[in-house]
Amino acid sequence: MESVFGLVGADFALVVADSSAVHSILVHKSNEDKIMVLDSHKLLGASGESGDRAQFTEYIQKNVALYQFRNGIPLTTAAAANFTRGELATALRKNPYSVNILMAGYDKGTGPSLYYIDYIASLHKVEKGAFGYGSYFSLAMMDRHYRKDMTVEEAVELVDKCIIEIRSRLVVAPPNFVIKIVDKDGAREYAWRESIKDTSVPTA
Repeated sequence: MESVFGLVGADFALVVADSSAVHSILVHKSNEDKIMVLDSHKLLGASGESGDRAQFTEYIQKNVALYQFRNGIPLTTAAAANFTRGELATALRKNPYSVNILMAGYDKGTGPSLYYIDYIASLHKVEKGAFGYGSYFSLAMMDRHYRKDMTVEEAVELVDKCIIEIRSRLVVAPPNFVIKIVDKDGAREYAWRESIKDTSVPTA
């Protein structure tokens, strides 16, 4: 029951993801970070089959870093999103990845942006977006409360409303969420919303 969603505010973009690693009826862990920091000013939130998600997001991260190493300048968020879409489209004809992506970034002169890339390689620039079962509720809440000129505090308040709605309405709701933000100061972790903490198992 994955939930990944994001939005663009006045001078920042924000991505939120649940942190549950599940398979069938089992929960393996509840602190899995599904939002990758691509580079200093880009975030990649992903949902989908865990192996595909880990492999594909790392592949994109390393190729974005390789481009910057070779050329001396980083890819813009739009360029990184189009590269990601191209790789998904190429794989779609061979060995497709079951991965949905929200890419957020901040570029000088352009400001914050958010890109929606699904597993069949469609790409859209959006102001708000979501994937997973939680999208039914987070999209509804964002449709009602979202504004383009939101401050960070207002956006986090809206995120909390989305999380409360997901937890209360989804039959098997993920307990924990991580919030990450990107603005002119860079990409960083903002907060966690936890209702369950993983406990360490004592050794025999």
